[in-house]
Amino acid sequence: MPRIYLDNSATTPVLPEVAQEVLRVMTADFANPSSLHSPGIDAAMQLRRDRKVVADALRVSPEEVYFTSGGTESNNTVLFGVAEKFRRQKGRIIVSAIEHDAVLSPAKTLAQDGWDVVFVKADTDGKVSSQAIQEALTDDTVLVCLMLVNNETGAVQDVAAVSRMLKQVGSKALLHCDAVQAFGKIAVHPRELGCDFLSVSAHKLHGPKGIGALYCKKEVRLPSRALGGGQENGFRSGTEATELIAGFAKAVELCADLDAARQRVAALNRQLREGLAAIDNAQINSPADGLEYILNVSFLGIRSEVLLRALDAKGICISAGSACSKGNRSHVLTAQGLSAARIDSAVRISFSRLNTPDEIAVLLDALKEATATLKRGKV
Repeated sequence: MPRIYLDNSATTPVLPEVAQEVLRVMTADFANPSSLHSPGIDAAMQLRRDRKVVADALRVSPEEVYFTSGGTESNNTVLFGVAEKFRRQKGRIIVSAIEHDAVLSPAKTLAQDGWDVVFVKADTDGKVSSQAIQEALTDDTVLVCLMLVNNETGAVQDVAAVSRMLKQVGSKALLHCDAVQAFGKIAVHPRELGCDFLSVSAHKLHGPKGIGALYCKKEVRLPSRALGGGQENGFRSGTEATELIAGFAKAVELCADLDAARQRVAALNRQLREGLAAIDNAQINSPADGLEYILNVSFLGIRSEVLLRALDAKGICISAGSACSKGNRSHVLTAQGLSAARIDSAVRISFSRLNTPDEIAVLLDALKEATATLKRGKV
């Protein structure tokens, strides 16, 4: 049976052009870019071009882009790097309570190590206001972490407003933004957002897994956490994964027309919302102005994993919140203040520009059938 994939916030299918570029570099331009012979120089030139592609998309200089293994490493690098930079001070770190676990887990580790870590809750729309962050701000705050798009609900955070607030109050706190769910879907420009660090990942925009990038403002230098051959300008030693980086750059090039893709996805989102209105136990948890690529909805009285299995049997892939949560109750929906019953029945449907209206129609028919059947069974 043909499979309908609607779990694109977990990962996206790799585009054929991206796979071809990865294979080309892996087989033809495989030399170490640190080698001084001609193939090594060619590999270094390829790496330079690919870094510029990512930097240009972010509207930053190539020297501010460091390749990592993905969003998790980028996020960890910032939190532990800032902690090392200010280790004698051990001031406050402010983190939104709706961050991905790749931010929350290192933050909790730093709290256990004696750092003053504060987790700021979201409102009922899943948004964290600059006012809420300002209320948590202290004179010794060294870092604020606020994601751009939430991975479970699609709620868009006003990172630029937080940056302006930090400047207005004269705070010296650095600002980190996890933009993993935003890059490749909407314009992401760190300088306009006013952040010092920004994390992105290739596999959320039809690129390969295992490669991402960290924007680090040139005026801010973090201690290196990977010592060795001095790659990535001494920041992250280790032979560069040139084939994955090439795939990342190709994926970035292929998602250049963000507005057209977003309009197509917005139409799918509207189609799904309108169809859900006919299902009496469906309650949408995503804000009306959230990013159209994600729709979080609860089917009251039906546990998430039961509905997932029913849809999977029909060849439809969605998820119960973050793919990294592994069945744990959503901390994002909890931070929004939703009831346990609503959280336990929540699923996430996430689109890509490859999805079609016909797929959404099939999904809606499957949801109507599955929810009617499961409600009768009182599962």
